[in-house]
Amino acid sequence: MLTLEDCIALSDLTKEEIDAIADHEHLPEIVATELGSYLVHTPEGRKAIKAIIRDDIADARARQDYVRSAALKLVLRHFVEHCRTNPALHGTGLRL
Repeated sequence: MLTLEDCIALSDLTKEEIDAIADHEHLPEIVATELGSYLVHTPEGRKAIKAIIRDDIADARARQDYVRSAALKLVLRHFVEHCRTNPALHGTGLRL
């Protein structure tokens, strides 16, 4: 049987990226992992994940939760960098 950690490891996303999707979409973590895994493997899906994280940053700022906002900025930075350097995601013409 696969654990949540196994599913996250197979998703090509980090736990923090999955958490951002789960928070934004109001989904359980395992469902967010499945959704994120699907999205990260399509150019439009990667754009959607980027938008989700940006929305979460804006929400944190609006609540004056600057610690969360800063943490999410790091998540976004890692996500963009990961998409640029992950060979499994190359050849799709995506520019982040």
